[in-house]
Amino acid sequence: MIDENGYRPNVGIIIVNKEGKLFWGKRIQQDAWQFPQGGIRENETPQQAVFRELKEEVGLEPSDVRVLGRTDDWISYDLPKHLIRHYSQPVCVGQKQIWFMLGFEGDVKNINLTQHESPEFEDWDWVDYWRPVQEVVSFKQAVYHQALTELLPTLETFWLNRK
Repeated sequence: MIDENGYRPNVGIIIVNKEGKLFWGKRIQQDAWQFPQGGIRENETPQQAVFRELKEEVGLEPSDVRVLGRTDDWISYDLPKHLIRHYSQPVCVGQKQIWFMLGFEGDVKNINLTQHESPEFEDWDWVDYWRPVQEVVSFKQAVYHQALTELLPTLETFWLNRK
């Protein structure tokens, strides 16, 4: 599904554990790390897409997490010109994303990167909050910064309520 401006509607997923570390996934057969993300299907809400993608990419169930917050609006990025598939119709020039912050409440043994027949990740780690902004591919850095900045108060409220 591509919108009239050439953007694919998508969700981004930031999973935070009880120590405030973020789930960081290594893309399969690539030297690239990112947060889980995925397209929103027709007739699917962003939250439904989050839980589907969470299961497909990380192997987690809705009961393993708690929704802490989401971005108010779409955050978009453009694909570098060499990644645009001009032969596809309609042409996708980038993605627009609603970002969700999920508090991890399950057991780490529930994380299963091979849940889906086409795994997205081959490894994962818990990392410091701002590290992904520096390590994600350059064309996603501004989106990661914007999402993490917007969702930081949600995380701070979560920590205050835990005390």
